[in-house]
Amino acid sequence: MKESNKPASKAARFKQLGITVFERGWLSSNNVLIQGNESTALVDSGYCTHADQTLALVRQALQGRELELLLNTHLHSDHCGGNSALQTAFPKLKTWIPPGQAKSVSAWDPVALTYEPTGQSCPAFEFESILNPGTTLRLGDVLWEIHAAKGHDPHSIVLFEPEKKVLISADSLWENGFGIVFPELEGIEAFEDVANTLTLIESLNPLTIVPGHGAVFEDVDGALQRARSRLDQFVNNPDKHRRHALKVLIKFKLLEWQCAPALQMFDWYVKTPYVASIERRLPAPDMDALRDSLDSLIKDLAKSNALRIEGDLLINV
Repeated sequence: MKESNKPASKAARFKQLGITVFERGWLSSNNVLIQGNESTALVDSGYCTHADQTLALVRQALQGRELELLLNTHLHSDHCGGNSALQTAFPKLKTWIPPGQAKSVSAWDPVALTYEPTGQSCPAFEFESILNPGTTLRLGDVLWEIHAAKGHDPHSIVLFEPEKKVLISADSLWENGFGIVFPELEGIEAFEDVANTLTLIESLNPLTIVPGHGAVFEDVDGALQRARSRLDQFVNNPDKHRRHALKVLIKFKLLEWQCAPALQMFDWYVKTPYVASIERRLPAPDMDALRDSLDSLIKDLAKSNALRIEGDLLINV
């Protein structure tokens, strides 16, 4: 009987690599647990409000084993917000982060790390080492390649296993798009970085992608086509990207609150520095204009079924 050249199924590849994926809601990044004969590792830890759930998922999957290594693909709050809880729960845990913000983590600067400006939370954590692009790292029983993935975040990395061709893509590529291009919101050109990262992913030719948010997928060509189409829209209309970013930040906050009076959201909208920066506000903005701006964004979110308006309440859906 001839040996089949057909690639192993996704389930078979994950089993061979010791991978368990915890697909989270959009407030928290997906967690990827990798277990081998002698070592265990977790990629990304979710948002801080879900730390108890993260611990429960990890402990259940480990079945009494210790968690030895924690990796962060990048340091946005929805990817590293559970670091502190995991470090407390597993005292021998070693944490590795991408290069670029190590000094800010060591000094714990929540402004430089963008947590305070975006109105998000992340308990302080420590790290032991750096994930250097161009190197490899053993996770479980297998060597994974570390690749730089600039765009969404200038310091982000992705992880690629070349034998089974599995890519942990963080927020550089989802099944339908990619993460906000934060440097562009800060006046730093980065759309080209997004394009270069998409080209990198295409060159790696993965069979399976574990994204930072959303379901694991295998239609890589389709995802790349959709991502490039979206990128072209943002390049041709940067205001569309800024408006998209504002809606994402509002949705993220409502995911955290679940339900909030419109006045509470307006207060957050007015006081959050990152929102003010995206809107390019004057030092003394017109409050009526800000209300109109927020109302327009909320109506768009309601129209796309991202939230529901009931009287004075905004409700996450």
